Amino acid sequence: MKTFGYYLKEIRRPLAVYAGTVFIFALVGYLYEVTRDAVGYALLLSAVILLVCTALDLARYLKRERRIEEIRRNLPYADPMLPGADTLAEREYQEMLTELLRKRSEEKNDAAERRQESMDYYSLWGHQIKTPIAAMRLLLQEEERERQGKDSFLREMYKELFRTEQYVEMVMTYLRIGDISQDMVLSWYPLDDLIRQAVRKYSRLFIIQKLKLDFKETDSLVLTDEKWLVFVIEQILSNALKYTKEGAVSIYAQKDGPSQIALVIADTGIGIAQEDLPRVFERGFTGYNGREYKKSTGIGLYLCRRVMDRLGHGMRIQSAPGEGTKVFLDLGRKPVEAE
Repeated sequence: MKTFGYYLKEIRRPLAVYAGTVFIFALVGYLYEVTRDAVGYALLLSAVILLVCTALDLARYLKRERRIEEIRRNLPYADPMLPGADTLAEREYQEMLTELLRKRSEEKNDAAERRQESMDYYSLWGHQIKTPIAAMRLLLQEEERERQGKDSFLREMYKELFRTEQYVEMVMTYLRIGDISQDMVLSWYPLDDLIRQAVRKYSRLFIIQKLKLDFKETDSLVLTDEKWLVFVIEQILSNALKYTKEGAVSIYAQKDGPSQIALVIADTGIGIAQEDLPRVFERGFTGYNGREYKKSTGIGLYLCRRVMDRLGHGMRIQSAPGEGTKVFLDLGRKPVEAE
């Protein structure tokens, strides 16, 4: 109905011309005393011709509109094959659109090329930086053995070295996050095995910071990607260690339904201000804790949320200042959002 209204609006001028022509024809016939039957027959014949031509033109118009609607639906995925132009204005508009699409394609290709160059550079940098980091780790371990692990300076050096490794991994993850779907392999994994991978990586920091780890086995299977879910758990443990001075970090599961499971990672740290909670997943947002303690990059939780969305999982946080933080990883399946 809406399309028909647009069509009537489009042909209003020809209809006005036709109506004026009919009026002049009838007036001339009346002035020259042409019989009413002759005038009526002529008017009826012209009206039939008008209806037939209008019906054919309307069918063409509707077919053209359906074609344009199909092009509009496919526009994000493919360049349009525009229908032939009926008027000079249409042809000029199509030429303008074609030129815009060509420039957009060129800019898109240039952006992809620049992104690939950046990824190649930082990938090379990431691999190269691992060599001095590994060498420093070996030197620290050897020095620590000689001093029998009693030197607090070496422990602090180890913490900073570990943090450097984490930042390198975060950079590499940030670069890969746009193509995560190509690097994702979904399968069923024992959740406890994935948790142990992450905990094993941070075990020494727990010892150095004298924090207790309370891990209750979940005995659950989850459909996920091993590497990316472990990355998320590692980031949450990293935040817990960063903002927890004393107490414990707890890892356990809770049921959110007959087939839904949520992994909970809770700490006894400084907590998060209530006004910051709605924004903790925003890229670059550091909040009060980041400004006060100068430790936050504002990237870790953003990456975690992006990864969880692509995995079809959920993520939420409960926290209050001075009462610690609970991170809930909802490991059921939900529709994956398109990028």
